[in-house]
Amino acid sequence: MRALERLEQLYAIGGGLGANRPHGSSAEDEAHELAAGWMREAGLAVEVDAHANLLGRSARSDDVWVGSHLDSVPRGGRYDGALGVVAGIEAVERAGAGSAVAFRGEEVGCIGSRALCAAGLGLPRAFLELHVEQGPVLADAGVPLGVVTSIVGYARGELVFEGRAGHAGTTPMDARDDALVSAAERILEIRDAAWEVEGAVATVGELELEPGASNVIPSRARISVDVRAPEAGGLARLVAGIGFEPAQFTQPASMDAGLRDVLRDVIAPRGLPVLDLPSGAGHDAGILAASGIPSAMLFVRSLNGGVSHSPDELSSDEDVALAVEVLTAALARIAAS
Repeated sequence: MRALERLEQLYAIGGGLGANRPHGSSAEDEAHELAAGWMREAGLAVEVDAHANLLGRSARSDDVWVGSHLDSVPRGGRYDGALGVVAGIEAVERAGAGSAVAFRGEEVGCIGSRALCAAGLGLPRAFLELHVEQGPVLADAGVPLGVVTSIVGYARGELVFEGRAGHAGTTPMDARDDALVSAAERILEIRDAAWEVEGAVATVGELELEPGASNVIPSRARISVDVRAPEAGGLARLVAGIGFEPAQFTQPASMDAGLRDVLRDVIAPRGLPVLDLPSGAGHDAGILAASGIPSAMLFVRSLNGGVSHSPDELSSDEDVALAVEVLTAALARIAAS
């Protein structure tokens, strides 16, 4: 299948273990150039907007966009983001309608889609995004595809703790002001705060210490904070409970009911159950939806326990092929409406 072959070409960019196309890198640029070539092969008119997002318009574009992103986390999976782009190009070519899009910088806060929506120019009338689930729900249910109901809101930032450096061997325990101990106590509080909000999660994924020597008491500690919740009120309570000022904040976003119905209507005749589920990860579709653009997401079953952001990320060839068929049929129906 052509989409699978293209996934392998994208996966090879950057070298090393896994997908390595971080935002702002030459690897992300190379991926966009490769996708632009595929768009031209499909007969699409290629454009690059002021935010470096890539768009391929069909002769009957109808302002319906399908796509995702091409940047990756370090040592990421072959499907995350990239599947939505190659499937989008395939769907637009098959349907002869719509536009395929590849956004910039999704993994670092949906930079491309956020900038586009902030500018408010050249926006689509509808957006569809195909993505791997990045979780185990579909696999546990034995269902190949899922229709996303909403996309989680998130807040990201950092906390800094100041202490006093000292000799690890000669400073008594009762005389220490250890920044790392203060950070560790707050990390446990962050974990406990997430338990108090239904559906919420909280992660501290980065830790930096100064001066950073094994025999010196840390004088400064910086931790990253990533908190997520499916409801706006819960997200606000979580942020307030932790007590930090987010550098990035995105409200939860509901997917458009009418577009979700289209996806269900396309899936049902294939004899498949229709499973609705929320997304615990942020996506470009959430940014567009929050800006008032009717948006919908189709999830593809993730295997290997739903692992993602990892070279072990996996979806079956059969599920991918089915997802491209459904995406194409949904695009054709929406573009014609």
